[in-house]
Amino acid sequence: MIDDVATDGSTGSEKSRAPSARRARRVRMTGKERREQLLDIGRTLFADKGFEGTSVEEIAARAGVSKPVVYEHFGGKEGLYAVVVDREMRQLLEMVNTALTAGHPRELLEQAAFALLDYIETYTDGFRILVRDSPVAQSTGTFASLISDIATQVEDILGLEFKARGFDPKLAPLYAQALVGMVALTGQWWVNARKPKKAEVAAHLVNLAWHGLENLESKPRLIGHRKS
Repeated sequence: MIDDVATDGSTGSEKSRAPSARRARRVRMTGKERREQLLDIGRTLFADKGFEGTSVEEIAARAGVSKPVVYEHFGGKEGLYAVVVDREMRQLLEMVNTALTAGHPRELLEQAAFALLDYIETYTDGFRILVRDSPVAQSTGTFASLISDIATQVEDILGLEFKARGFDPKLAPLYAQALVGMVALTGQWWVNARKPKKAEVAAHLVNLAWHGLENLESKPRLIGHRKS
């Protein structure tokens, strides 16, 4: 599909007498390009105003199109919102999956913390959307269910570590939820605070998770290759 474009309103004969008028014609946008444009605009508005505060009229106005164009691509605001949320969830899950590569459990904790903080820093609008209460049922669930998916992966890692150390591996799910939930909730705070720096936040998160309150290091350090 190619979206309709505006012209300068001149007749064919007028254009032949004034070639410069043809430059007033806007560049055509393919259906794919228009869809991506609407997704970008929707992401920005949903992050800033939330689902309820965003209207199809405003989305269309920002894109310079009529409301039917938005309906044609997504069936309405709900459809656009669903695609935005699905993309953001997939992006976050991919970043976490890619990050968890270390062999040492403490460095794995560092990688998990950095993965979420990296996502917040790079895709701030997306994170703001994910942590809101979603009014639309998503095929990939909610932010809480996404965090649960990440915790399941951490659970497998903890289970092996618990077994190797003589701990009850049945407790791995509890600790996985606690660890991932701690990082996720801290991320919700840090998205607005942005202080201290990302590496320092990661170091303190791992400090609490690794040592516990009783054995906290006064100046926590990172042992992995990531220092910033």
